[in-house]
Amino acid sequence: MSDNPPPTNSAASKTPASAAPTAASKPNPAPPSSPSNLSLDEQKAPKYDASSIQVLEGLEAVRKRPAMYIGDVGVRGLHHCVYEVVDNSIDEALAGYCKEISVNIHKDGSVSVVDDGRGIPVEKHASGKSALEVVMTILHAGGKFDKNSYKVSGGLHGVGVSCVNALSDWMEVYSRRDGKEYMQRYERGKPVTPVKEVGPAPAGQSHGTTVRFHPDSQIFETIEYQYDILVNRLRELAYLNKGIRIIMLDERNGQTETLHYSGGIIEFVSHLNKNKTALHPVIYFEKTMDNIQAEVALQYNDGYSENLFSYVNSIHTIEGGTHVVGLRAALTRSMNNYAKENKLLKDKDSSISSDDLREGLSVVISLRIPQPQFEGQTKTKLGNTEVKGLMESLCGDALRTYLEEHPAEARTIVSKSMTAMAAREAAQKAKDLIRRKGALESSVLPGKLADCSDENPENCELYIVEGDSAGGSAKQGRDRRTQAILPLRGKILNVEKAQIHKLLESEAIRNLIMAFGTNFGSDFDRAKLRYHKIIIMTDADVDGAHIRTLLLTLFYRHMKELVERGHIYIAQPPLYKVKAGAKEAYVYSDAELAKLLASWGDPKNYHSQRYKGLGEMNPAQLWETTMDPAKRTLLQVTVDDAMKADELFTILMGDAVEPRRQYIERYAKEVQNLDV
Repeated sequence: MSDNPPPTNSAASKTPASAAPTAASKPNPAPPSSPSNLSLDEQKAPKYDASSIQVLEGLEAVRKRPAMYIGDVGVRGLHHCVYEVVDNSIDEALAGYCKEISVNIHKDGSVSVVDDGRGIPVEKHASGKSALEVVMTILHAGGKFDKNSYKVSGGLHGVGVSCVNALSDWMEVYSRRDGKEYMQRYERGKPVTPVKEVGPAPAGQSHGTTVRFHPDSQIFETIEYQYDILVNRLRELAYLNKGIRIIMLDERNGQTETLHYSGGIIEFVSHLNKNKTALHPVIYFEKTMDNIQAEVALQYNDGYSENLFSYVNSIHTIEGGTHVVGLRAALTRSMNNYAKENKLLKDKDSSISSDDLREGLSVVISLRIPQPQFEGQTKTKLGNTEVKGLMESLCGDALRTYLEEHPAEARTIVSKSMTAMAAREAAQKAKDLIRRKGALESSVLPGKLADCSDENPENCELYIVEGDSAGGSAKQGRDRRTQAILPLRGKILNVEKAQIHKLLESEAIRNLIMAFGTNFGSDFDRAKLRYHKIIIMTDADVDGAHIRTLLLTLFYRHMKELVERGHIYIAQPPLYKVKAGAKEAYVYSDAELAKLLASWGDPKNYHSQRYKGLGEMNPAQLWETTMDPAKRTLLQVTVDDAMKADELFTILMGDAVEPRRQYIERYAKEVQNLDV
């Protein structure tokens, strides 16, 4: 390994083109193909003329650039295809025509979605094709642009099911209408059969739709569906659409679950707080105004983090939007008015802030809007400007009435928020003191940090290393241009059990914040991030796992955007170094060890060294196995299921003992690398 940067290719100089002669001068130019009139760059460049302009017909554009339509072609995009099909059935439920949806993972790897809605129309469309074929093969086609067919809909862009069709190696659609069943088959988005009547609809299924498809291995990195990922999204949909029944079945192993919640989002909030101590019953209100239906359920617990889930027409708006802004404004104003009117806050006291009211709050917002305006096809943020004022009015009136009618609960919430306000003010004083001393500023870096020389954050990595010994090896073995090292001594504060001002009293956490350059909490600024890869490198034992969990809790609770944007990684150091004669190898799991020994022949004729700590490897070994970008394995930390992630952090790091005991008992048999 060398600390010297590789040579870079200098940009080739370009010969300026001569001014073009006018038509009147009638020059005698050399033939166009003559290289004498072309610069060296122009001679090498590929031909660019009218023949270079391509028009992608039908669904070819989707297959050419699938990530533009479903986000990516990894695990997330694969499962997103199922959501797109299920969303159509949910739209039927929102319109009042569907009561039950079944989602099956079949043994051949295909997925089917069955509903008891109206069925897709099959009559001839104005295009001359069957309406069913139009819906399944043409982008921006469907009934969701007609206000009479669907008053509210999640899939307003009209590209969902046709995109899934394009990205499947085959798809079959069955439509049941008026007691008859029709079907059509497609291969990679193209019809291979006409729309045809296949007989009377099955008994008890006179209407509805079945979509069965198999993902295309030419498109996706993996085509194996995961039951847990699908069932978590379906559970969300069942909460949001109270009364609907969703049945999930995995034919590969017989696993099944029926999701049905008559209480809707009230049960959703109760689920979010099931491992926490709730401070009052769930507060719920709903109202319709200007054709917008709003449902809100909220409950405070004794924790310190906020759990907010917002939805529009059952679409999870991960980045919030105007509906969230409106709710927060109404909550802040209502609580301050109540506190002052009842002398809980005196005039000289500072007001309760929106941040104070987030502490320990679990809330679900569900809106149904005829014409939602989402920011981008991924629909992660609501942009309707009129919704902010409408939500402020709806939520403000409902909260004011609730607080007046439930004084005990109102005082409990005010007391909780005032405690948070005191902690916030203490944290602000601590921040001001630290700022005066020059800490937490990007120009001041912790003394233990061995920084890298490259100043472009996109090229830079920060290794958070357990222990000074391993930190020393990492500093010697690293690539000094792009890899920075921050040793971490011992275990950091468990932020799940601590208020925000306690974070600043922890030297280890302050060092992390200073190294990142982003600040934290409400002051977090991703634009100031100094490293685009933050890599946790801990020992492969119980203590290492605990430190890793503590760090992930800190990042998830107070720097969540680092996780959401994919900046957090976990290093994978080897478990063993194996020697057999002249052969030598590093292996990263017991299964890999068994496979290696089997390939070597005689498994009694070898010597293995079990690495219990990173400090047992010298700098060259640490580089070769764990830090060399060409050879290392990194696990990227993602938040595909925020609700599940929050639940796990609460169970593993929270105050309640019983949920943690149950979790340990449930998964005890799966524990690996346990030190005894």
